[in-house]
Amino acid sequence: MLFTYSKVYKMSVKEQLIEKAKEGKVLTHKCTQCGHLHLSNVYYCQNCGSKGFQDEILEGTGSVATYTIITVPPAGFEKYTPYAFVVLQLDKTNLRISGFMAGIATPKDLPVGTRAKITGFDERGIIIEKQ
Repeated sequence: MLFTYSKVYKMSVKEQLIEKAKEGKVLTHKCTQCGHLHLSNVYYCQNCGSKGFQDEILEGTGSVATYTIITVPPAGFEKYTPYAFVVLQLDKTNLRISGFMAGIATPKDLPVGTRAKITGFDERGIIIEKQ
C-alpha cells in the first residue's frame, strides 16, 4: 500500500515579509485592541501593550525620509556600489521601513522626499526604487 501525505506548512513572519516585499507590499501588524499599526517584528503594541495583532498588507509606496550613501561597501556588496540605504516613510501611516536603492552616488541623486516604492527582495534585503 502506498501512503502519501502533504505537509501543512505555515510561513514564518520573516518569510511572509519577504514574499510581500517581492510583491511590492509591506506586511504589518494591526493591534486588535487599539488599531495601532506596527511593522511585523513586534510582540507588544507600542500604543496599548496588547499582544493581539492581525496582519494588514500595505502598498510599499512612500517618500524617502532619510538615507545613507554607501561608497565603501561591506564584503560581498562591492558590485552594487554606490548605493543608498534608504528609510522609506510609508504612505498614509506613521511607519518607516528601510531598504536598498541602487545607483545613488551623491545627495542630488536622491533628494529627501523623493517618491519611491518597494520593488522586491534579494540578498541585499528590501529593494526600493524611485517612482
